[in-house]
Amino acid sequence: MNQPLAYRMRPTSIEGIVGQEHLVGEEKIIWRMVKAKRLSSMILYGPPGIGKTSIASAIAGSTKYAFRMLNAGTNTKKDLQIVAEEAKMSGSVVLLLDEIHRLDKPKQDFLLPHLESGKIILIGATTENPYISIQPAIRSRSQIFELKPITPENIQIALERAINDEENGLGHLDIELSEDAMLHLARTTNGDLRSALNALELAAESTEANKDGKIKITLDIAEECLQRKALTHDKDGDAHYDVISAFQKSIRGSDVHAALHYLARLVEAGELQIICRRLMIIAYEDIGLANPAGAARAVTAVMAAEKTGFPEARIPLANAVIELALSEKSDSAIAAVDAALSDVRAGKGSAVPDHLKDAHYQGAADLGRGVGYKFPHSYENGWVKQQYLPDTIVNAKYYSPKPTSRFETALSSQYEKFHKDKL
Repeated sequence: MNQPLAYRMRPTSIEGIVGQEHLVGEEKIIWRMVKAKRLSSMILYGPPGIGKTSIASAIAGSTKYAFRMLNAGTNTKKDLQIVAEEAKMSGSVVLLLDEIHRLDKPKQDFLLPHLESGKIILIGATTENPYISIQPAIRSRSQIFELKPITPENIQIALERAINDEENGLGHLDIELSEDAMLHLARTTNGDLRSALNALELAAESTEANKDGKIKITLDIAEECLQRKALTHDKDGDAHYDVISAFQKSIRGSDVHAALHYLARLVEAGELQIICRRLMIIAYEDIGLANPAGAARAVTAVMAAEKTGFPEARIPLANAVIELALSEKSDSAIAAVDAALSDVRAGKGSAVPDHLKDAHYQGAADLGRGVGYKFPHSYENGWVKQQYLPDTIVNAKYYSPKPTSRFETALSSQYEKFHKDKL
C-alpha cells in the first residue's frame, strides 16, 4: 500500500463520510442531491484536511459517475480536454478541481460550456473565500458549501475505522491505541482529519510490535508522530481576517483570555504591523473616552513594539491587550462622528452661519462674514451662547455619553451643569 492512509480511507459512499452533517447528513442538501442523482456543480470551501476530497469521492462513488481529480493551478488545459473527452464517452464525469481559486481564464473559458451541458459536474475545492477569490462566471454556475472543522468525536470514529479496516486501513496490524493517545490525535489536530490519520499511520509503522505481536501506541508515541500543526493563518485568505476580527471582538467583549489567544496567533504568524494597526483602532473605537489614558498607553505600546520587533514586541503588545480588554468601553466617539457623517452624506446642513465664516480678507465685513461673532475667550469661563450649527440642523445632537463610562459621565455632567447655568 503505497498511498497514505488518509488517501486509502476516503469514503466511497455518502454514508461513509464523517463530519459535515449539515451537508451530507440524512435529508441535508448534498445527501438529497446524491439520492435523487441530480447533481449540480458545487464549490466546497473550508480549511485543509476536513473532507473536501472525501465528499467529492463519496459523491462519485454513490452515483457511480466516473471521478477525476485535477489541480487548477498545476494541471493544464490539455488535462481538462482529456476529462471532457471522457465525459462525452461516459455521459458525465465528476471532476474534483482542487485549488479552484487558481483557475485562470483560458481554463475557465474551456470549462464553462461543459458545465452548462452537465457533461462535467464540477466540484471545486478551496481554502479561500469563494465570494472573494473565485471568478463570477464559475461561482454563478455553482452552489457554494462551507465545510466545518471536524469534531474530535468524528475524528475518533475515523481513527477507529482505520484501525479496524483490513482492506484499506491498518486492520492487518494488531494495534492497541491507548485512550489518551486517541484523544491527543483527535483534539490537537484542530479538525484536520488528514493530519490525524497520517500521524496514526506513522505511529503504527514506526512502533515495533511486542512479543505478542501487538503494536501499542501510547500518548508519548502519538505526541512524537503528530508534528506541530501549522497555524491556519493564510495572509491572503479568509482565516486571516477571521483571526483579526476575533481579536478585536474579544477585546471589545472584555474577554482577556480570548484576546491573548488571538494575539498569540497573530504573533506566531509574524503579523506585527497588523497587530499594531488593529490595537490603535481598538484603543479609540472600542475603549475611547471611557479610558483616554489607556488608549494613549496602547499607542505607546505600539510604538515600543515597532521599535523592538519580534520576539520582544510581544511583551508591550500583551500589556496593551490586557489593559484594553479589562478597561471600561465606550464607542460614543465613533457613534457621534458616524451620526454626523450620516447627516452630511444625506445633504443635511445648510450654509455655515455668517458669523462663523472666514473674515480674514478685505471686504469680508461688507459681505457679513464674521460679523457678530463672539470670541469665547473674552467671556467668563471661556464660554458664550451663540449658534454654531447651520440653520437647518440647529438642534442636531450627535454625541451621547456612554452611561457606563465614569470618565464621560463626569465630563458630561460638568458640561450640562455649566451650560445650564449659563443659559
